Amino acid sequence: MGLLSHHRHSSQPFLCFVLFLVFKGVSGATFTFVNKCDYTVWPGILGKPDLGSSGFELAKGGSRSFQAPTGWSGRFWGRTGCQFDGSGRGTCATADCGSGEINCNGAGASPPATLAEFTLGTGSMDYYDVSLVDGYNLPMMVVASGGSGSCAATGCGADLNRRCPSELRVDGGDACQSACGAFGKPEYCCNGAFSNPSTCKPSMYSQIFKSACPKSYSYAYDDATSTFTCSGADYTITFCPSSPSLKSSTDSTPKLTNPGTGTGTGSGSPVEQSELASTSWLADMATATGASTRTRAFLSSKGSILVAVTFIVCLLVA
Repeated sequence: MGLLSHHRHSSQPFLCFVLFLVFKGVSGATFTFVNKCDYTVWPGILGKPDLGSSGFELAKGGSRSFQAPTGWSGRFWGRTGCQFDGSGRGTCATADCGSGEINCNGAGASPPATLAEFTLGTGSMDYYDVSLVDGYNLPMMVVASGGSGSCAATGCGADLNRRCPSELRVDGGDACQSACGAFGKPEYCCNGAFSNPSTCKPSMYSQIFKSACPKSYSYAYDDATSTFTCSGADYTITFCPSSPSLKSSTDSTPKLTNPGTGTGTGSGSPVEQSELASTSWLADMATATGASTRTRAFLSSKGSILVAVTFIVCLLVA
């Protein structure tokens, strides 16, 4: 009897560890959307499995959260200039998903659109990025919290509509096309003879995006500096992270005439520099040099609940 009792107690720490991993694995991630723009944004959601909504209204200063299971994969974007009637039917000026409704119902964003893309791990790392490959319509940042790993902040805090070359600017100046979207050439779209990393290189247009937003995807093979990983984190997607946010402006943006230098690859205006500094500050806050980040992660509500549940279960099986 004593041997059995000893065996049961000696295996208890191992059982608790297994339970901890199980609960951690099924918890997934919480996505929180925050609108710091000085106008309403209508976020769109495309991914599997369904999160309970594929589009919603987010007023200035508003926030909303969704719980996603492990293994979830998809993308988020912000629609602007939307007009919906009382029944929820209508369209948006930028990043419209073509559903004719507030919910996108399985449809993606019409370019140009700033995209946040995620693949949540199942007992492994999450992968995430902010992409300008399909163009740009508004500033967006992604910040991870409560996770382990590099967990760097990423996104585009600059107002690229202000520095958009005239040949890429959409009517009204509320969005900026990618070179692929504007011209459809294989060298810009990375298809045909340019369908691999050795032949498809950054263009003078993608370099404008990369200069302003160095952590964002600027063209199809921009993986090395644009894909980030984290484990067990929650994520905040912020529209217009700089405060106050900038409205698009079509002033003083000349058409590109010198492919060797391009327009907008310099240091930018003081406002743009301030936005990039804000992006850097968010990244520093997210990584927070190691130990302090892990301490905050342990004290997060998600981690505390997980520990409490594991402890209670261990007591019950003791």
